[in-house]
Amino acid sequence: MNSISKNAIIGENVKIGEFTVVKDDVVIGNNVEIASNVLIADGARISDNVKIGHGAVVSALPQDLKFEGEKTYFEIGEGTIIREYVTLNRGTKHSGKSVVGRNCFLMSYVHVAHDCRVGDNVVIANAANMGGHVEIGDWAIVGGLVPIHQFVKIGKHSIIGGGFRTVKDIPPFILAGSVPLRFEGLNIIGLKRRGYTADQIRKIRDIYNVIYRSQYNVSDAVKFIENEMEHDEFTETVVSFIKSCKRGIVKGK
Repeated sequence: MNSISKNAIIGENVKIGEFTVVKDDVVIGNNVEIASNVLIADGARISDNVKIGHGAVVSALPQDLKFEGEKTYFEIGEGTIIREYVTLNRGTKHSGKSVVGRNCFLMSYVHVAHDCRVGDNVVIANAANMGGHVEIGDWAIVGGLVPIHQFVKIGKHSIIGGGFRTVKDIPPFILAGSVPLRFEGLNIIGLKRRGYTADQIRKIRDIYNVIYRSQYNVSDAVKFIENEMEHDEFTETVVSFIKSCKRGIVKGK
């Protein structure tokens, strides 16, 4: 038996499994599939073609002592898959919402905390857990069992190996691994799969050679890239990411 509020706004062709609870302040798009024993709590905003697995919890209260009951939201983008027992916490007054973008894949037992922002086409493997205010860029991949410290930023097209504690920011386009977590090279396979050419990959490699394999510290490396290298989408992406970092980026080998 389900408990679906009459106040919830539910689109067409929505399938809802047994023993699922849908609260009042919920908006669900078209062609959504929700399995059994799921909680869709107040503040959930679920786009079209989303699939939510058994036992998941969407838009639960933030696990933040500063939360004072303010009205906030959790947004899930179109085509995203949320697997079994994933827990998604809505935002606080800091930003008003947590967000998972379009066409993402969150595997079982993933936790997305309050005020997190996950971009489009992101894959987060089983039991990865993030603290509040984490930001993950488009096309990033996070391995299983990865704990992500609050306020960490993970750049687009990057990949983090399974089980590695993530306490520093992960720049775009890179592969991060080892203990402590560090730069291991570019995410070559991911970039090739997404259509990046050999010349584009070479340009990205040249940028990271300056950052990680030159005599410069990070600040001086950024100045060199800005002043001496060709300005293009790759230099702008990497430089703007590093300049926005508050926790610092992972070190090199």
